[in-house]
Formats: sequence, C-alpha cells, structure tokens
Amino acid sequence: MPDIKKIVLTGGPCAGKTTALVKITEYFSGFGYKVFNVPEVPTIYSTAGWNYLTPNRKLYYQGERAILETQLALENQFMKLAEVCEDPVLVVCDRGAMDISAYIKPEEWEEITHMAGTNSEALRESYDAVLHLVSAADGAEQYYTTATNATRYEQANEEGLRIARELDKKVIEAWTGHPHLRVINNHDDFDNKIKRVLTEISKVVGLPQPVQEERIFRVEIIGEIPECSESLITQTYLVAEPGSEVRLRRREWSGGKVVNVHRSKKRISETEVIETERQVDNNLYEQMLQQADPYRVTIHKKRQSFIWKGQFFQIDTFQDPVSNLVMMETKGISEQETVNFPPFVKVLEDVTGNPKYLNYNIALRR
Repeated sequence: MPDIKKIVLTGGPCAGKTTALVKITEYFSGFGYKVFNVPEVPTIYSTAGWNYLTPNRKLYYQGERAILETQLALENQFMKLAEVCEDPVLVVCDRGAMDISAYIKPEEWEEITHMAGTNSEALRESYDAVLHLVSAADGAEQYYTTATNATRYEQANEEGLRIARELDKKVIEAWTGHPHLRVINNHDDFDNKIKRVLTEISKVVGLPQPVQEERIFRVEIIGEIPECSESLITQTYLVAEPGSEVRLRRREWSGGKVVNVHRSKKRISETEVIETERQVDNNLYEQMLQQADPYRVTIHKKRQSFIWKGQFFQIDTFQDPVSNLVMMETKGISEQETVNFPPFVKVLEDVTGNPKYLNYNIALRR
C-alpha cells in the first residue's frame, strides 16, 4: 500500500481554491507524489441544472442527498485508485462532505447522513486535513468576483458579500472539531496565501517546511467577541529526544465533543522543521499521559477562535499554571504584513519570538 493522504480544500466563495489546486498539483508532483483532484460535486450539479435556491423542498432535499452520495462515491473511487499506485498519493478534494451541511437544515442533514450510513463525526475523520481558505469577501473585498464561477449565487455587491461572509463562517463551523483544521488568512500578497496552503499540506505528508514564527500578542479582551468558536484545551508535553517537542492536546467543545491530538515537532536545520500531527482515541490518550515530561506541568486554557477582516485569530485565556494571561495568535501573517486587530481586543505587547511566552516554557515547573 502506498502512503495515501486525503485532504479537503474548502472555504467561502472566491477564496482562491482554483489557483491553490493547480499549485498543489504542481508542487507535490515535484516531490514524487501522485496527486488526484476530486472535483467539486455541488458545482457539477449546478452546471447540470440543479439550483439549491429552488422553493421545492422535496427537490431540494433529494438534491442535497444526491450531492452527498455522489461526494462519498467519488472519494471512494479515487481512494481505490490511490491504493494501486506505486508512488505516495495525495487525494485533494475540492470541498468535502461536511461542506454540504453548511447549506442545509441540521435535522435534514442528520436524516441524509443516516440514510447514507454515516454521521458528521465519521465524515470529518475520513480526511487527514482540512484547509479552509477565507473568502475574499472578508477582508479582501477588492478581489471578490463571480467571474471564476458561473454558478456562484453570491454576487459582487454588498448583499452578496454579506452572504459570502456568512457562508464562510458556516463552513468553518461545519468542520470545527477536525484535529487538523487550518484556516488560511487573506494576505496583502495572494502568493503568501498559497504558500501557507503548501506549508500546511507539507506538515500532513511529513515534508520539511520553512520555520515560521506565529504572530503572538499579549492582550486584554475589552468587548464581546462576535461569532467565535469556544473550546477548552488541556495540553501536556511528553518526554522527547533533544531538539524535539512532543505535545498531547485534548480539546473539548460544548455538547461533549472531544478531540485528542498528538503532535511531534523536530527542527532539522536553522531554517526547516518537520511537524506531524495525528488524532488519537481516548484510550491511547490516557496511555500516552504516562509519558508526560516530569519537568513540565499540564496547561489548561480556554480558546476562542474567529475571523476578523479576513484574518483568523485565536485567543487563549490561561487558567493553569498561570492566570491573568491572555494571548492572541494569528497564523500565516508575515512580519511585514498588517494585522487587522479587532476593536474588542486591546493589545498590550507584541510577544512574537519571546521565549517567555511559548507554551512549552510556560509549562516548565517553577
């Protein structure tokens, strides 16, 4: 069996997926990967005459069911092709099964998935990574266009931009809970957005990637955070060889959803690291806790995630081993780019690169 990774490229309208798919194929083919691109199923149906705005609820319901069944069948067939390849394989899905849930009522989605013999959790877990490209409608409005998709219903006007932003957030919500969900910001330079996509996929397949510092700020929350996803994080560092960092993280959302992730990070040079992540079940999680680093304590914190003006932010409020510490992080924004600070956050200090504020060091026993 070849090494096979299945990845979803998703996002709101006009996010740059078409360009990203071309770059992914070109880049990873150069590393010896066979790249399969699974086409966007809703577009296939729209091009064929399907209209999800139809007032006929029975037609709408049957259409959404057909889209899900076609999505699953297509992915299954491409995975069968991947299994007989001799080279490592990257199966890239132009949107995935959970995208469909963003356009349908929860009770209808539950019924349709039940008929298909599956559920939301199983669908999320069938992918190795989910990369969400933020819509140009949020923070890069000047680049928003319908020219690249003739079936796009969200037009390039104020109402269309509003709908596109709402869809963007609904799609992120649909995939929330996947251990390798990465939200790719809009950038001053679109090439940086594509580079972030390639970097995140490199992490999934285990290729070296450039060392990148996340932009981190010590902040104070001075207002209500709109439309954010909240979760509780328990983070334990495990014993690791010199030059490596191994982390075990449990993330819990309201409703009882729990995801455990084991991450290994190793610097192989001054400019490159190899970082890998995998999801682990509760039993393995408990076993791995026996390998906890005796020199570090477990970190407990609350995380609030949201998009503001095309940039993805995470605010961590620490509960243990420190209190009165609130950190805001945004990924994939270079030092030269402008951070679109939200008005409900007061920035106290830029702590990017300051070792004092690294979680790994915060966990050190005092």
